[in-house]
Amino acid sequence: MKIIGTAGHVDHGKSTLIAALTGVHPDRLKEEQEREMTIDLGFGWMELSNGDEVGIIDVPGHRDFIGNMLAGIGGIDLVMLIIAADEGVMPQTQEHLDIIDLLNIPDGIIVLTKTDMVADAEWLRMIEDDIRKAAMNTCLQNAPIIKVSARNNSGLDELRKQIELSLGGISDRVNKAKPRLPVDRVFTMAGFGTVVTGTLIDGEFRVGDEIICLPGGQKGKIRGLQTHKKKEEHASAGSRTAINIAGIHMDEISRGDVITRPGLFEPTRRIDCSVKVLNRVSDGLENNQEMKLFIGADETICNCRILGAEHISAGSDGLIQIETRDPIVVSRGDRFILRRPSPSETYGGGQVIDPYPKERHRRNNSFVIDRLVSMQVGDPSDVL
Repeated sequence: MKIIGTAGHVDHGKSTLIAALTGVHPDRLKEEQEREMTIDLGFGWMELSNGDEVGIIDVPGHRDFIGNMLAGIGGIDLVMLIIAADEGVMPQTQEHLDIIDLLNIPDGIIVLTKTDMVADAEWLRMIEDDIRKAAMNTCLQNAPIIKVSARNNSGLDELRKQIELSLGGISDRVNKAKPRLPVDRVFTMAGFGTVVTGTLIDGEFRVGDEIICLPGGQKGKIRGLQTHKKKEEHASAGSRTAINIAGIHMDEISRGDVITRPGLFEPTRRIDCSVKVLNRVSDGLENNQEMKLFIGADETICNCRILGAEHISAGSDGLIQIETRDPIVVSRGDRFILRRPSPSETYGGGQVIDPYPKERHRRNNSFVIDRLVSMQVGDPSDVL
């Protein structure tokens, strides 16, 4: 199963488009419906012409809820960058585009919404030119632009065809048999108890499996599984999954926790990583600079120790050892985003090279740096 995620500036029609595609409005909170503004993650699904079901994660576009956006965008296969035809590229359009590029989302479609509000063809051509300039040198630089209107349903059939075409070119996730579900929502249901939802990154879960919630270590058992509100006996990698858990109270689980099987993962407070600093930030990354780390559905304060250099300038990349305030659960290859806490700004992002370094590295230790470079870009024998 593949997962689509939205991205884009506030009030550019993300939720309305999802409602038009799926028949279900993703805004589920009373406050969202009253304000007509998404503030948390919303979910839906649609069936393609070949019968495959596709999960959809709708994210908030307002800058005040960027943390909620990051909790949902990391596990997707295809992104739809939503841009309103009457406004064009806006500040959160650019920040979301930066995040998409840093997370290396496999593929994407640029959707130009609200086209019914623009009668001037020249204006639309100008907006498309601006979009291509903004997407230049990102993972969406060659993405198709589809013009739609959720109000009169124009362009929706073309968008559905493009979604199916784009998803067909994306490989299925590699099953490493290490099931891991970052929790993006937790709640209770009368008669059922604790329920968590998330995107199953790897492996599979079955009803009756023993599970553990990390980093807390609470153990429980899978009472039931659902995908798109349908009961399932097992859930496979890449699926949007709801798990009914026996033995763990809702208050013991938070967004960002990871549901897995006992013995597969351990929490860590130190990870070795590669990082890229955005070229649009006000300055570069300084050694031991405090940042907010967003990884999976989790976020925590961290310090970034730069390895092999005194700083990493804007637009450059390097190696860092991240030390976190709270324990996190990650795996080699996981991607992350770094944001400056105040003033709030997306600084950069990267990839986990070693989730369990044995020690706090000396910053200019050439052996450590050579080892991390080999683990990052080497073939399997180099890594081994």
